[in-house]
Amino acid sequence: MSDYPSDLLYTEEHEYLRAADEDGVYVVGITDYAQGELGDVVFVELPEVGSSFARMETFGTIEAVKAVSDLFCPVTGEVVAVNAALDDDPSLVNSDPYGAGWMVKLRVDDPSELDALLDAAGYEAHVGA
Repeated sequence: MSDYPSDLLYTEEHEYLRAADEDGVYVVGITDYAQGELGDVVFVELPEVGSSFARMETFGTIEAVKAVSDLFCPVTGEVVAVNAALDDDPSLVNSDPYGAGWMVKLRVDDPSELDALLDAAGYEAHVGA
């Protein structure tokens, strides 16, 4: 059974955003549902700090035993941190997608873009849970 924390925002492409400790910065990762669908994650390619991405632009890839998938930037912004722990242990995405398995921290350029994201109930309905 997948987990859908109510304090997160979600994309239909299975990324999530969680407000970070700094104003205007959000933690981005993939949802528990997505990691379950992918299976065992073996590699994650992430951007460099300072990279900027438009809403829904590909910011990296995630490779599992059975598939390689693009990672989509939920909102326009600049990467201010990257989870280097995934270099050594990409399986953190499977074991703790909403915690240690986060991918990047993003400084959001246009907060109004957050309004286009799904809440937990909307995401749960989207995946048919």
